[in-house]
Amino acid sequence: MRIVSLSGSLRENVGKKDAKALRRDAKVPCVMYGKGQQYLFAVPQTEFQRILFNPEPCFVEININGEKHQAMLKDIDFHPVTEIVYHCDFYELSDDKEIVMSIPVHTTGTSCGVMKGGKLAYKQKRLNVKALPANMPSEILIDITNLDVNQRCKVQDIATDNYAILNPKSSEVVVINSTRAAAMSTEESTEAE
Repeated sequence: MRIVSLSGSLRENVGKKDAKALRRDAKVPCVMYGKGQQYLFAVPQTEFQRILFNPEPCFVEININGEKHQAMLKDIDFHPVTEIVYHCDFYELSDDKEIVMSIPVHTTGTSCGVMKGGKLAYKQKRLNVKALPANMPSEILIDITNLDVNQRCKVQDIATDNYAILNPKSSEVVVINSTRAAAMSTEESTEAE
């Protein structure tokens, strides 16, 4: 799992006035909770680009006045007009407590259905995964080599080692759709026989 570092400073005052003053100084008011103690801090606006503009999931190492905390992004609010980060919630990770994250789905191999002219379609590009932080995958790889035209891979078909997928077991993840080219190649092969 990718780790992004952020450095922040503790907030001395809490409230609307203080939050507005931080935003004028191009800082984002943040809160971190999870291990009992709650931290209120501010992070420069520019540091969020490494988290927001990358589709890969990540853990965040937050340095607050020299003290490092391992966390995950829990919630983020944007300004409704300018779309700058307005507020951020982080959840502090614990080695023995499971977390839930949205993990991207990627395929590997070349499908025999695609070779016949079928088209690969993602029904779900991300799946909700529950695992300990050490076991959280950075991606879910699905081998599509054996998928033929009109065949699909469901959540129940995905092998999971140290994590659980929370999406319904019968929901489809990827499917090889039939196309005109695939239908024509099927007709030609049946005529040849």
